[in-house]
Amino acid sequence: MAAFFYFMAFRFLLFCLLIFVSLFSIAQELSLVPKIESTATELKLYDTDLLPSSFHKGRREALRNLLPNRSVAVFFANPIRNRSNDVNYEYHQNPNFYYLSGLNEPNAVLLVFKDYIEIEGQRTNEIVFVQPRKPSEELWTGKRLGIEGVKNELGIATAFTSDSFADMSFDFSVIDSIFHDELRQDRMDDNTDRGDLASIQRHFLEKTNPLSEKRDGFSLKNLMGQLREVKLEEELVLLRKAIDLTCEAQKEVMRAVLPGMKEHQTEAIVECIFKNGGAEYPGFPSIVGGGENSCVLHYVTNRKTLLWDDLLVTDIGAEYHGYTADVTRTIPVSGEFSGEQKIIYQIVLEAQEAGIKAAKSGNKFWEPHNQAKEIIQKRLMELGIIKESKEVTQYFMHGSSHYLGLDVHDLGNYGNLTKGNVITVEPGIYIPKNAPCDPKWWNIGIRIEDDILITDGNPEILSACCPKLMHEIEALMKEESLFNSIITKD
Repeated sequence: MAAFFYFMAFRFLLFCLLIFVSLFSIAQELSLVPKIESTATELKLYDTDLLPSSFHKGRREALRNLLPNRSVAVFFANPIRNRSNDVNYEYHQNPNFYYLSGLNEPNAVLLVFKDYIEIEGQRTNEIVFVQPRKPSEELWTGKRLGIEGVKNELGIATAFTSDSFADMSFDFSVIDSIFHDELRQDRMDDNTDRGDLASIQRHFLEKTNPLSEKRDGFSLKNLMGQLREVKLEEELVLLRKAIDLTCEAQKEVMRAVLPGMKEHQTEAIVECIFKNGGAEYPGFPSIVGGGENSCVLHYVTNRKTLLWDDLLVTDIGAEYHGYTADVTRTIPVSGEFSGEQKIIYQIVLEAQEAGIKAAKSGNKFWEPHNQAKEIIQKRLMELGIIKESKEVTQYFMHGSSHYLGLDVHDLGNYGNLTKGNVITVEPGIYIPKNAPCDPKWWNIGIRIEDDILITDGNPEILSACCPKLMHEIEALMKEESLFNSIITKD
């Protein structure tokens, strides 16, 4: 008992020392910051690594090059979504809208014309309608860009307030094709606000209903997929940052996990690393499933207590300035894989390596999946878990790849892989309790996922900084985590 007491006292003193060193370091850094009174814009106290307005302008021009003559593409900002009563969800912009404008505000509409048009005495080929500046509302929800902010910071020269869209004098009848984004039905409607999304969409329909044969709500997705599936260097910078943060979170979970912890405590570690590194959000609800939950593909309850013999599947992605990672690792809660777990893990790893090898420019998008599936079929038959190859879908029921970018399942046209594509390769095997096989395999769920950049040569594994070989994982799990000092276990 005395030895245990001294051990715990030592851990506490070590934790206090780490906190002291961290605070001292921060204090030293702050002492070097000059005390200057100025505006946030002048000092650039906020994010300085956002996509530049030139990127968004270039993307609008790229879209314009794809549009047919005498056409317009219309994009609506995402709706504000209600969580409960008078509390809304944190706002997230329509990725297409953000990609083309850089605007992160609701109640807006962007029109990109193929050709120059005349509107309100201005000659332009693009118009944005944005929320007006309202100090009384900004007191509650923060500063808006307004017309001048859009012009100066986003570089869109023709801007009006969203409440003026209803009175826009442009005659859509001179346009041959009116491509438009999805008309959202989950929007809120404020009858007193002529500039909210509901009003904007309603007036768009009123203006174009007489020309319904010219309206196209489907083709724009394909056009945007063609653009977004190839990442430019500016985008890759942000994607690499998101992926690096995600790998750091995965590694910290490996260090911290112990039997008795809750799934949601590992989720807390993940999202602490995300936020500490500057990510705005998780790119999707974090999937942290232990034991039987490792066999649930999109498990997000995250409330189970982790047991000694559980596997833990951690499928996570930080979102950094709009771009999201997606990296999955499977680890043994005990710190060491059991014999059966090792066998299934090695099959998934072999399948993933074959899939990554096939992720080359010129190959069909689904070739990595086909290669991975073939290996899993063969190995499960060798083990007697399945008797026929077609039974593989009972234990591997999802595709191995999707595009990655502004959405975790990003837009793309799923043709041949080409340089600049970023995809995932994520095979898995999931054997739930009561599966028709030897019970020794039950509750083994394993997925390994990496983010892959397609190049002119061999694929680049963007998430290679996160270990996935079994001996690497087991070695990292022996390291101490700072979080072990603050997380309680049942």
